[in-house]
Amino acid sequence: MTEFTHFNNEGRAKMVDVSAKLETARTALAHSSITVNEEIYQKITNHEMRKGDVLAVAQVAAVMAAKKTWEIIPMCHPIPLTGVNVSFSWEQLQSGQYQLHIETSVKTKGVTGVEMEALTAASVCALTVYDMCKAVDKGMIIGPSYLVEKTGGKSGDFKRN
Repeated sequence: MTEFTHFNNEGRAKMVDVSAKLETARTALAHSSITVNEEIYQKITNHEMRKGDVLAVAQVAAVMAAKKTWEIIPMCHPIPLTGVNVSFSWEQLQSGQYQLHIETSVKTKGVTGVEMEALTAASVCALTVYDMCKAVDKGMIIGPSYLVEKTGGKSGDFKRN
């Protein structure tokens, strides 16, 4: 059985010591989505939402979230990020609703990975869209959110099938 690295000798949670790990280039790509009604879709795409440019604000929120992940996820290390990017695409669903697909990519050169930073960025991006549009409809659906791929580090690369 593999040793659990997030527990100390007393069985209590601890931050993993990464000081002996080698610095490598690491990347992570995460996905989230938010499903909205046609009115919200039209207001976002036509820049008619009263709170402002929804996607621009959500993009900035995603970058900020990636940079602050260590402050909100208890066992995450502060990581010097070398890049954060956010991209959006729309899909019209058979139900007549629209799904905003969010992809976040995060990069670093360091001793630990950036999966949590990419996932946090994607999730906060979707939450920001919800916050900016909730006055129109509170029935929006967020998710799923998941890791698409990651590169670098001791555990090697991962790519979702």
